[in-house]
Amino acid sequence: MNVFFEESGDFKVGSVMTQAGEAYQVEMASGKRTKVKAKDVLLQFEKPSPADLMEQAKAIAADVDLEFLWEVAGEEEFGFAELGAEYFGHAPQPAEAAGLILSLHSSPIYFYKKGRGRYKAAPEQSLRAALAGIEKKKQQALVQAAYVEELKANKLPESMQNIVLQLLFKPDKNSIEYKALDAACAELHTNPQRLMLAVGGVQSAKALHMAKFLFENFPKGAGFPDVPVPAAPANLPVADVQAFSIDDVTTTEIDDAFSVTRLADGNVRIGIHIAAPGLGIKPDDAVDKIARGRMSTVYMPGDKITMLPDSIVDAFTLAEGKTCPALSLYATLNPADWSVLATETRAEMVPIANNLRHNDLDDLVNEETLASGAGDYPHKESLGLIWQWAQVLEAARMVKREGFGLKPEQNNRVDYNFYVEDDVVTVTRRKRGAPLDKIVAELMIFANSTWGKLMHDSGVPGIYRSQGRGVGGWNAKMQVRMLTHAAPHEGLGVDQYAWSTSPLRRYTDLVNQWQILACAEKGVMAPLVAHFKHKDAELFAIVSQFDAAYGAYADHQANMERYWCLRWLGQENARQVEAVVLKDEVLRLTDIPLIIRLPGMPSVARGAAVKLDILRWDEVDLTIEARLLEIPTDATATDVDFEDDEVDEAGDAPAGDAEVADQTAAEENTAEVTAAPAADTPAP
Repeated sequence: MNVFFEESGDFKVGSVMTQAGEAYQVEMASGKRTKVKAKDVLLQFEKPSPADLMEQAKAIAADVDLEFLWEVAGEEEFGFAELGAEYFGHAPQPAEAAGLILSLHSSPIYFYKKGRGRYKAAPEQSLRAALAGIEKKKQQALVQAAYVEELKANKLPESMQNIVLQLLFKPDKNSIEYKALDAACAELHTNPQRLMLAVGGVQSAKALHMAKFLFENFPKGAGFPDVPVPAAPANLPVADVQAFSIDDVTTTEIDDAFSVTRLADGNVRIGIHIAAPGLGIKPDDAVDKIARGRMSTVYMPGDKITMLPDSIVDAFTLAEGKTCPALSLYATLNPADWSVLATETRAEMVPIANNLRHNDLDDLVNEETLASGAGDYPHKESLGLIWQWAQVLEAARMVKREGFGLKPEQNNRVDYNFYVEDDVVTVTRRKRGAPLDKIVAELMIFANSTWGKLMHDSGVPGIYRSQGRGVGGWNAKMQVRMLTHAAPHEGLGVDQYAWSTSPLRRYTDLVNQWQILACAEKGVMAPLVAHFKHKDAELFAIVSQFDAAYGAYADHQANMERYWCLRWLGQENARQVEAVVLKDEVLRLTDIPLIIRLPGMPSVARGAAVKLDILRWDEVDLTIEARLLEIPTDATATDVDFEDDEVDEAGDAPAGDAEVADQTAAEENTAEVTAAPAADTPAP
């Protein structure tokens, strides 16, 4: 006797060897023997042979008219033998019965299984819906196949043209467009980004990097809604000064300016004047919501996305020839030793005589000309006096740093500025610590520290940056944290440090400006009138939101700087280049701030100059391959600081952007800003 039985959802046939109670010992056609329970046996037959029966059953199942079978079945539950008699017009033969079972089992949209050999016809509405779904999938499969062929032919299907960014960065993996893109990539052995570049969905690698950043951080676009331009109070006094700023030629958001006044008693009063959008923008108004949504201006070589609309920047930037609302910090100094005799903070209108530019003055203003008095340039006397004070400020900070257990700052790094015009990039090197840089840096550090102390002494919270060693003792890594209370910034050598000098481009500075204005205007009443109070949940939320946004913006700037470094290699046809060893297998090119890893590189002293052969690079994934050509025995880098126990806070002002370097970088670059990523965190 032979049996047709069900096992693990599959149908099999075999010859019965023995029977013991409710179980059979069955031998399969392959010779394998298995134990089959009687309840799993659907048919018992003598002829044909098991193999022939299965072959015939499959042929019969293929010929079954499912639509007719469904109509014959009726609405009640049935056994396969009952339906077989109706369908075939006679009691089904073993092969017919087996074929019918195979057909019923393989058609779940027509028949629902109710038990061993028992089924029920699907309701008509459910059947029609299921059939429509199958037909839809067939049509989608045809459309998907057509999309794949178009993509393989370097043509972007019309249905994908408006969803390119979604397909690349946040795809619906169930959509036929994504499935087609994925299938085409698999067949072409590429990835979605490269395929979209090939078919014209994205115009260039630069556009790809920008699109990804905007998609993730500016999903509604980088434009601004129309908002009224707020005005500063009309009754502000006008300062009796002629102030000037020092910035890069590309700077439009001019946050800071300086003035120098010789007093009748022989002392000198130096004014630090900061643009005061906080006098016009109010917490929770329309402009504040825009600024808080962005948190910072985004910088990248050749472009930027401002925190505030141009109309508002124009209203508050310290532009040459205008009298601008400003928050001023005046320091009265004894020129004999440049000690600070008194400070005063007030809101006022400040006449801006000049916007000086690094590009025009760097060759004229240096340590030699300042010492000798040589040269002719605007505000020469004022710059000379500020330079003397800046050196004293720096020396005092160095003493403070040593008190915190840190080594003196190293000013032997090189900063890099990027200029992009018509997709042609120029990278210029600037020695860190040049007098104009140091003037801006030291006075900004002084202002941020002084105003941080003012908020603390007034009992008003602010947003501070603190730097100190984490857990681990003397060899622990320096950590930078944002706090809402005063704490030392050991790297800068100050007791407290509150970002306050870039309110046009950093939201933290705008928040602090509101708090400082309350301190300056209300004195001991400041804690009652300041917008943010101690332990204010909103202030903590701003700190958290700023950290996240600023980190994302810094990552994007680093990626775009790396992209433009790779473009520079092609533009200059640079195949053999010089580099300096930063650490182990990590090197940085000399002419541009491009970090390269050379796995397996022989051990070379840190700071050694080497020559590399550039093999290839990729502007999409920002990778580069190179090989070591030469290690000169007498060459040593002079522009790299290798102190392991200090952290350069590259996030404060990522290097290489001309506008960041003019002020944002300048205010921290003596201790916090690197020209390239730190040696232990190379660029991707």
